[in-house]
Amino acid sequence: MIARCLKIAILCLLAVPAVAAGLDVRDVAYRNKNIEITAKLYLPHGAGPHPAVLFVHGRRGWDKEADAQARRVATRGFAVLAPDYHSPRFIPAWPESHDPDTEKDVELALDFLKSVREVRSDRVCVVGISRGGYHAVLLAARRKEVACIVTYYGHMVSPNAPEPWQVYRYAPEVERIHVPVLFIVGEEEFEVRRMGIRRAYYALLQRGVPVDIVMYPHARRAFDFRGDQREEEKLATEDAARRTAQFIRRALLP
Repeated sequence: MIARCLKIAILCLLAVPAVAAGLDVRDVAYRNKNIEITAKLYLPHGAGPHPAVLFVHGRRGWDKEADAQARRVATRGFAVLAPDYHSPRFIPAWPESHDPDTEKDVELALDFLKSVREVRSDRVCVVGISRGGYHAVLLAARRKEVACIVTYYGHMVSPNAPEPWQVYRYAPEVERIHVPVLFIVGEEEFEVRRMGIRRAYYALLQRGVPVDIVMYPHARRAFDFRGDQREEEKLATEDAARRTAQFIRRALLP
C-alpha cells in the first residue's frame, strides 16, 4: 500500500482541472481573552454556505508565501480562514520553541467560523503547514468539528519535547485521531521530519484510521513555495493542491 502512496501521479494533473473560483478576501479578527488574533478569510464567489478549511501557517509566520498557500486552497472552492497566530504574541519568524498559548489562539478560529454565515462550520478540515501540522494534530484530537486534516511536511511532535521524542516518537494526540489524514512531504525533506511523519502514518494505519501519504521525488523542504523551485517541485505543488482539494471534498461534501 505504501509503495502506491509514495508514487507521484503527474498525469492526473491533465485529467482533473483546478476550480478557478473568484475570491472575496476579508480581514477579520477574534479574541482569546485580552489577545486579538487577526486573520484572513477567503470566500469563494457564489452562493454559500461553502465547505470550510482552517489554514494554519508554519514556523516562518504569516507572510506572502503563507497567503499564497491559503489562496491555493481557497481557489479550489473552499472557504478558508487563516489566522496569524504569531503577531499578537510578538513571536518572531522561525521561532525555535513552541508557545503553548498559541494552541488556544488557533483553536478559537473554529468558533469564529460559526459566526460566518457563508460558511458550513459544523465540519471543518484543517490544513497545517510545517509546524502548523502539529496544530492540526492537536485540533483533530480535541475538536469534534474537525472532519479531516492535511499536513504539508508537518511537525508530528511538540517542538518543546526532548530530543529522544523528536527522533523516535510522535505526539501522543496522534493516538486520539479518528478522522481521515493526508500527509504531504518531499522526498528530500529533513530526515527527522520524514521519520516523524512516517511513524505517525503507521500509527494511524495500524488503528484503521483512513490515512494516506504522498512523498514527492526530488522535492525539498517547503517545495511548494521555494523561490528556486525545480521543475519537479512545480509539478509536485500542483499535484499536491489537486490531491488536497479532492481529499477535503471527500470529507466535507456528501
